[in-house]
Amino acid sequence: MRRALAFAGLAALALPGSAFAHAALLKTDPSASAILDRSPAQVALTYSEAVEPRFAIVSVTNAAGTQETNGAPARSAASPDELDVPLRHVAQGWYLVFWRVISADGHPVRGAFTFAVGPNPGPAPQFTIPSLSETAVTPRLIASRWVVFISLLAAVGLFTLRVFVARPLLHERPRSLAIAFWIAIAVALIATPIYVLFATAQFALRSATAVGALVPLMEKSAFGRGYLRLELLVALFAVAGGIALWVDTARTRRRTIAELIATTGALLAAGAALLVPAAAGHAAQTSPRAASIALDWLHVVSASLWVGGLIGILVLWRSLPVARRMAGLAVCVPRFSNVAFGSVLLLLGSGVAASVIRLPTLGALWGTSYGQAILVKAGLLAAALVLAAVNLLRTKPALRAPAAPTGAAVLLRRLVAGETLLVATAVGAAVVLSSLPPPPKALAGISGSVAHAGPGPISTTLERSGYRFVLHVDPNRAAVPNTFTVDISRGGVPVHGADVTMRFDMLDMTMQSLIYRLSEVQTGRYEHSAPALVMVGHWGLTVTLTPQSGTPVSVVVVDRAAG
Repeated sequence: MRRALAFAGLAALALPGSAFAHAALLKTDPSASAILDRSPAQVALTYSEAVEPRFAIVSVTNAAGTQETNGAPARSAASPDELDVPLRHVAQGWYLVFWRVISADGHPVRGAFTFAVGPNPGPAPQFTIPSLSETAVTPRLIASRWVVFISLLAAVGLFTLRVFVARPLLHERPRSLAIAFWIAIAVALIATPIYVLFATAQFALRSATAVGALVPLMEKSAFGRGYLRLELLVALFAVAGGIALWVDTARTRRRTIAELIATTGALLAAGAALLVPAAAGHAAQTSPRAASIALDWLHVVSASLWVGGLIGILVLWRSLPVARRMAGLAVCVPRFSNVAFGSVLLLLGSGVAASVIRLPTLGALWGTSYGQAILVKAGLLAAALVLAAVNLLRTKPALRAPAAPTGAAVLLRRLVAGETLLVATAVGAAVVLSSLPPPPKALAGISGSVAHAGPGPISTTLERSGYRFVLHVDPNRAAVPNTFTVDISRGGVPVHGADVTMRFDMLDMTMQSLIYRLSEVQTGRYEHSAPALVMVGHWGLTVTLTPQSGTPVSVVVVDRAAG
């Protein structure tokens, strides 16, 4: 089955400083569809970020499918963003370059393009391109990532609840929250390397059981290094948190110097650990980088206070003696409600701000998988907030009453259990969200699109500002040369001598825009042939007309290019 999708960055026209959600291919040597006079010594691929050669796959095959590479991909000595693959001396004909790399945020990216060796290579053959459907959203990766996140959030929230909120209850049941904290820490310490192992297995296209081969590769990707640092920070948090809990006897209201130092160290380690998901994920690849990372960190910190605190309330409800349960909850629940209220406000504010940065249009909320995951997560959090509001308005006043009814504690347990389940599920939605590519900024430029076309050859008519545009794209297939023709007229008269350009924006993921100037092949007809549709999927084709006199006019077509 032919499925041609490729990144062949044929022009570097994006604004300086723009951020990519994935490793975008900016330049190839040979360039896509180029016809060379002689056999090239190598294929050079330049990306928008440094990629690890050990996870890269680059094949160069002839029309018969014979491999023509003469070694493994290697990082160029001239540029850390360039991969070089040596070639054998190749004969006259057409060749397919297929590549697959891992982005810094852990997402696999693949593509393909062709070139020819002349002087008479003939027409390009119909290459069979390997399947390019690969994703970081697999059940194994999602499940293991969720365990890492929920255990880390629970550990941080439980520690905070124990040290600041429930400290007055230490004489009642001093060890229950500490035990829950140690369980969460242990799960996080075990789950993190397992997750890195699973992710590395997918990066390297190996079985997760090949531990001996995978362990040396686990720190070779920026993503893997980030999560191995997370393991170290969680261990530091465990040590400092353990010391803080050990020295805190609550015999006096005033904390000792040793307790203050240990608690401060534990909070710093926890804060650093919660920073890793942002630094190793989408936030670090999104501009403005500092603001994006800060918002992600605040979002995760507030989530940890909420989910860990909810788990802690359930632990207290279960561990406190029945005779003292109401009194203990009457002390702890109102204090936690204040913390939860602030954390929820911070969670909502940081989440909305991060979504504004990453979503190019409001329509991307329901029009992309990334936006749909945000909606699911928001719906779960909204349901959890309803239960939290009931607790705040009914249970909290009931617990503060001089003779609190026994039913208040039962209602509290049920509401907190439901709230915990909803928040934990929302964390799962957040895990899926972090595994999906954010929608490309190019979506913001197609709000004025006036036509949808494809798959297959295009012939569509658009009108704007008195001009009539008839756009033809043939064969409208990815990774092959396509002919783009635009007939332009005004009042039935062909428009002569204008400057006409076409911009190509990939709408399914972030990559460089391509811009070509069309030549006037006859009066009012402008044309250009190029492999501009370098990837299967949805493209925004923007035709801009600059007449000899008058203002420029643009029309946009959303095209679906097939393989």
